[in-house]
Amino acid sequence: MTFDFDRFPTAALDAVPRVDLGGWPTPLHEAPRLGEALGLPNLLLKRDDVHPLGAGGNKLRKLEYHLGAALEAGADTVITFGALQTNHGRQTAAACAKLGLRCELVLTAKVPRDGDAYEHSGNIPLDWLFGATVHVCADGEETGRTYDRLVAEAAQEGRKIAMVPVGGSNDLGALGYVRATHELATQLAERGIERAHLVVPHASGGTAAGVALAAGLLGGLGVGVACVSHPLDEATENLRELTAGAAKLLGVDPPSLDHVRLGDSTLGPGYGIPTDAVWDALRLFGRTEGVVLDPVYTGKVAAALIEWAGHFAPDDHVVFLHTGGMPGLYGYAPEFAAAVER
Repeated sequence: MTFDFDRFPTAALDAVPRVDLGGWPTPLHEAPRLGEALGLPNLLLKRDDVHPLGAGGNKLRKLEYHLGAALEAGADTVITFGALQTNHGRQTAAACAKLGLRCELVLTAKVPRDGDAYEHSGNIPLDWLFGATVHVCADGEETGRTYDRLVAEAAQEGRKIAMVPVGGSNDLGALGYVRATHELATQLAERGIERAHLVVPHASGGTAAGVALAAGLLGGLGVGVACVSHPLDEATENLRELTAGAAKLLGVDPPSLDHVRLGDSTLGPGYGIPTDAVWDALRLFGRTEGVVLDPVYTGKVAAALIEWAGHFAPDDHVVFLHTGGMPGLYGYAPEFAAAVER
């Protein structure tokens, strides 16, 4: 089966306001030593982590649509949300700096971690570097009050707010990975590859939903989704809702999702809490390919890839989506150092 590019809703996708942040397409790299270790000789890495803006990452693809809508609406201030070590916040701050927009990051200390590394290293200094104002909140109630205050202050000062959801994940944000999956399918087709299995994360859901929708439209792509934030039942429902919403924006029927398999076996105790399997995955990627993962997202997806490797046929083409997150690794510096010393 070849990819059905004629079925892909290119015109509808191009009609949605979007700001081009540059740096596309991201590379598709072979990973022969990692593939040999896993028994996957046709393993490939889709490197959204090496995008040149703001230390890279998957949220930039969603932000192209959110910030495109913000600019079209005349907004001059962007407010978004996340955990203390949010990669999304860092990428939002970088994109806002590039576009000349004011950025307010409302961050909630929802991960059960403290210490200087987690509270003052990793993504936090980069948020400041890119000019964002960072508001740290203890819980959801304080987060809500802070948002209300920022909206009121903006109104008093005559500024126009655009609100971007956590992770950039809603129907609109998912379009970023609809476009990304078309980009990937094009790269695969250029190599003569007609079928592949993708391995991607599910956290706030926009990345997985965009991939699932585009893969269903293009054909030839199976999708393995590793849950890194929510248990399987919650992630499945979120994925269905976002996929259907993104399909509606494009005027297409949502796919059945029979081509998608979700798993939460590497989730561990919860979001932002790495397990031994995660540190093992970081070491394996680093020592076979010189590729850096993070302990929150890509480390858990890599642990899932290791677990799932035996379920693929030896000649299958498997693509690991590297969504970035490397700066957040330094928020886990003590554990990271201990893990890689072994």
